[in-house]
Amino acid sequence: MTDQKPVRQVFNIVAVVQSGRLQYEALLLAASLRATNPNFAGKLYLAEPQQGGAWSRSPSVTDPAVRAMLAELGAEILPFEAVHFGQNYPHGNKIEALAALPDEPFLFLDTDTLITGDFDAVGFDFAKPSASMRREGTWPAQELYGPDLATSWKSLYDAFGLDGFEQTLDESQPQNYWQRFMYFNAGWFFHASPKAFGQRFLEYALRIRDNRPEVLECQEIFPWLDQIALPLVIHAFGGGRPGPALAGLDGAVTCHYRTLPLLYARESDRVVEVLEDVASKQELRRILRDYEPIKLMIYQNRGRKVRALFDREDLPRREQAIRFVLKREGLWLR
Repeated sequence: MTDQKPVRQVFNIVAVVQSGRLQYEALLLAASLRATNPNFAGKLYLAEPQQGGAWSRSPSVTDPAVRAMLAELGAEILPFEAVHFGQNYPHGNKIEALAALPDEPFLFLDTDTLITGDFDAVGFDFAKPSASMRREGTWPAQELYGPDLATSWKSLYDAFGLDGFEQTLDESQPQNYWQRFMYFNAGWFFHASPKAFGQRFLEYALRIRDNRPEVLECQEIFPWLDQIALPLVIHAFGGGRPGPALAGLDGAVTCHYRTLPLLYARESDRVVEVLEDVASKQELRRILRDYEPIKLMIYQNRGRKVRALFDREDLPRREQAIRFVLKREGLWLR
């Protein structure tokens, strides 16, 4: 009797697209998905905020060549209205966009993500949401005479009536060290229902913005509001930190590269291979070269100069140190 292959999980991917940098990143995302997952069974939705509501000016993609190429690559542009965040907090697009999706299992990806492997290698459990652990300790700040980190985080769990704060702690980490607390990068997250997840995400984010617990009054919440609310939402739906089955995310299957200089500085040879392969296609090259960082990094080979500056086996521990070297060498672009 032969072993049966696991049943392919059908889910949709959603990212936010706007004019400018995000539209070119969306092209690379869509092209890399097609190149590495030609039989992807779901849909790639690119959620596009519209003028009106919280956007006084239009953030939409106006270049017809970009829109046509995205459609050719299999992406569907999904318009939505941002009511609560918009131009004052564009990170909030990922929260409000979820309401526009079909209510089917979804994976949210930041647009500055490449797909480098087969999604069949990822063991999603959409009933138990999770998110990216590729993050730094950006929030909360430890105030000299203020509450410790545990008090800050617990105040949020208590504010939303969430039990089990102690079970969210990573007790292998020291007391009051930021990694002891469940904190994610919002570059990817998933769940079975974008409607339910998005509604809870919006509720929590608005309350933290408008009526946070008193112990957090001195904490700066921008630009981290989405990442402050996200672990609370994930915990509310019975999820938690990603386990080994999700290792392909931020691993062999996806790469949240942030900027092209950072990609060339620290990512694997496979990531660079996928990037340069999809960008070399003539029909994409004609469009992508209009964006200066892509033109310089990929087509004029400055990315290779960046790559020569760093040892991928011995990178600086903090991203800030990588950025310092790039700026010093005149190779920081965004």
